[in-house]
Amino acid sequence: VQLQAYGGGLVQAGGPLRLSCAASGRTFSSYCMGWFRQAPGKEREFVAVISQSGTTTTYADSMKGRFTISRDNAKNTVYLQMNSLKLEDTAVYYCAADSRYTVLVESYDYWGQGTLVTVSS
Repeated sequence: VQLQAYGGGLVQAGGPLRLSCAASGRTFSSYCMGWFRQAPGKEREFVAVISQSGTTTTYADSMKGRFTISRDNAKNTVYLQMNSLKLEDTAVYYCAADSRYTVLVESYDYWGQGTLVTVSS
C-alpha cells in the first residue's frame, strides 16, 4: 500500500488542523493505520492508531482529548483531527499502515512521506 499524508501547515497555538492520509490500493480496509510524528532532533513517536474497522483507537497520553483519529474505508483515507494545538506539537507527521494493531514505530511496514505541522505562538 502506498500512503500520502497532507494537510500540514502553519497554525497558531490553540487552533485546529486536520491531517489526511490517502492510501492507494484496494486493501486499505485490511490495515490498521497509525499516525506518528518526529520533531527536530527527536525520535519518531507514536501519536494514534485506529483498527481496520475504525471501532478501536489508541492515543499517546499527551494527545488524548485533543487529537482524534478516524478513517473512511470507502475513500481509502485516514484522518487526524488536531485541536488545541501546542507549540510542542510542531513536527513532521507521518501516517503508516500495518496489519497489526500496534503503537510501535518499528512494527509498521508502510509509511507516507510526512507532512509538516508548525505551531506558532
